[in-house]
Order: sequence, then C-alpha cells, then structure tokens
Amino acid sequence: MRRRGAVQRKVPCLFVTEVKDEPSAKRERQPFKVLATDTITGKALEADVHNAVPTEKVDGTCCYVTTYKGQPYLWARLDRKPTKQGEKRFKRFLYSLEDCKEFVWNIEEDFKPVPDTWIPAKDIEFSNGNPLPDENGHMPGWVPVEKNSKQYCWHSSVVNYEAGIALVLKHHADPGLLEISPVPLSEILEQTLELIGTNINANPYGLGSKKHPVHLLVPHGAFEIKNPPALKQNDILSWFESCMEGKVEGIVWHCHDGCLIKLHRHHLGLPWPLAETYLNSQPVVISFNRTKYDYDFEPKSLFYHFSVLDGQRFDRLKDIKFDA
Repeated sequence: MRRRGAVQRKVPCLFVTEVKDEPSAKRERQPFKVLATDTITGKALEADVHNAVPTEKVDGTCCYVTTYKGQPYLWARLDRKPTKQGEKRFKRFLYSLEDCKEFVWNIEEDFKPVPDTWIPAKDIEFSNGNPLPDENGHMPGWVPVEKNSKQYCWHSSVVNYEAGIALVLKHHADPGLLEISPVPLSEILEQTLELIGTNINANPYGLGSKKHPVHLLVPHGAFEIKNPPALKQNDILSWFESCMEGKVEGIVWHCHDGCLIKLHRHHLGLPWPLAETYLNSQPVVISFNRTKYDYDFEPKSLFYHFSVLDGQRFDRLKDIKFDA
C-alpha cells in the first residue's frame, strides 16, 4: 500500500476560519459555529497545497501502528488533557489577551495522569525532556491496544497479534472496487489509520449491527479523490453538494513535504453524517487468503467471519452481513 502522511497531531484547516454566533449543526447547545472564510491559510500555501494529493477524510478514531513488546502493535489515540484547575488557568490566560507573554504549563501539576505505556505523538515539541501541549492545551499521544482489552475492545477486534495481522479496508486492484483483507502489521508499521465501524462515532457508514458489529482499519490517505474541486470555497461547496464522490466527511490534502491540510463539511455549514455516503455505497470484495493465513481464528472473531466470506463480493460496503 502507498504510504502517505501520518496523523500525529491536529490537522489544520485549508481556509482561515472564523467563529459565527449561531446554533451549530453538530451540537445544538453550542451557540456558535466555526466556519471557513474564502482565504487559504498561509500554512497551506507554504506547504504547496495546490499540488497536494486530495484524499477522503474518513470518519473514525485515529490509530497508530508501532513497536511494543518487540513486535508491531496497534495503538489507540489518547490525548493527555489538563486537570480542571490547569484548564481554568489556561482559559484565564487566553481570555486575558496577554499576547506579550507565553503561557507556562506545570507539566506535573496541570495534567491528568496517563498510563505508564502512554507515548507522546511524534510531532509534538519537547522542553527539558517533557512533551509540550499544543495550542489547545492537549498533548496528543498513544496507548498500546492489548489483546482482549475491554476499554479498546473495538480496536482489539481488528488485530490478531499471534498471526501478526490487521483487518484493512483499501482499494482493490480493479478500479471502483474496495477490498477487505488481512494485512501484516509489519507492512503498516509507523503508519496512522482510522478505525471505523459499528461502535465508532455513531457508525456514519452503517457497518454491521449490534449483534454482529463490523470494524475495519483504513490507512490515512488510502482513498485518493479522482475528480477533486478547485481550491475555492464555492467550488468545494458545490462538489460536496452535487456529486457522489463529494458525499464524504471532508478532504485531507497530503502535501509533498509531509504536511496535512483538511477541510470538514462542517467548515462550510454542511451536515454530516449523511444517509448515503460515497464510501459505504461502493462495491467490496473479501480477499482472505486462508492458505496464507492458516490460523485457527476464534469462531466469534471478525477474522473468522471474514475468512468464511473469502472471495465474496457485495454491491455496497454497508451490505456486508455475517450469518447468525
């Protein structure tokens, strides 16, 4: 699989944003919206966004594959956040408009504890050996997903550490066709991916059911947009509203210097999720090489269910169902 930029911190918006005092489509209790202007940010221009690769922004939870216990492991996103007192102090500083000085965090006292296995995200800054919070007061980071983890049970369902594989959704070699197949964790080492499925973010793609949940990993940048709009707000708005390929959560541009730039439908005042999405309406084939992965999977596991469906094709991704 082609590797593209990894998501190790918050991805900036394509356009300069502004806060509008009006009810939000996402949270009706929130009395404002963060909306895009028609001005491209300096950061996006500096990264040469006009020559970047546009890809579908997939709606899930961010994951990372790196080494743990001497082998490739799936890691779940866990941001270290301030305590209530630390957050109050930070907000007081922000509202005081003291631009002349920088806010100083007390890392030991201002932040909630994290598990001993927690590691900071790669791109965050350090001072005196300590990771520093981002502009929102968070420290992006990761924790390993242990086998049979209760807290991260849906993450755990898409990896099998004994066989060293993960369940991945990607493009098939045939154009217009998706493929679900086991991929060696060693092949996606140091990549970030999105976990999607039944119990993630209210299941915007309609995968699986309560009785038979379906979860999959999607490498970031896996779904390149073939007919992208011009980088003008009206063109992008029209693309989101008028074509099937635009029925996505947003766009992430992968720049040649590794920088990522995004635009969410919400930035343009458009709703998400949608009843029908581009991703869940595409045909998909199950490619599970049982000869290559000759492993005794647990009968209730996703790996077992997908191995039984080996070679089967479904008209739409959301049509995948397991027999009772």
